[in-house]
Amino acid sequence: MFKTDNRFFDDLAKAATGAVGALSGVRQQIREEIRSQINRFIVEMDFIPREDFEITEAVAREARIHAQKLEARVAALEKKLGVKTTVKKTPAKKPTAKKKKK
Repeated sequence: MFKTDNRFFDDLAKAATGAVGALSGVRQQIREEIRSQINRFIVEMDFIPREDFEITEAVAREARIHAQKLEARVAALEKKLGVKTTVKKTPAKKPTAKKKKK
């Protein structure tokens, strides 16, 4: 390798190293600011955290299973009693997104 005693190149190398370090810090700050802006957007749009959605989905699933078991029990009791009822099953509706008024 070529070795030099030239102070100019040493100073230039130190400045370049310092600039790279400073750019790395700026990069981290930009990343944090973007993350902050995205989180603020999510809060403003009334999104729910994924964890809350999954908990609610699990509760709904358990409620659906419980309701199906109860329907089967009622049907069995009605059959035993000789009662015939017609239950109109309606499909579950998908929730619609709320539109914000400006």
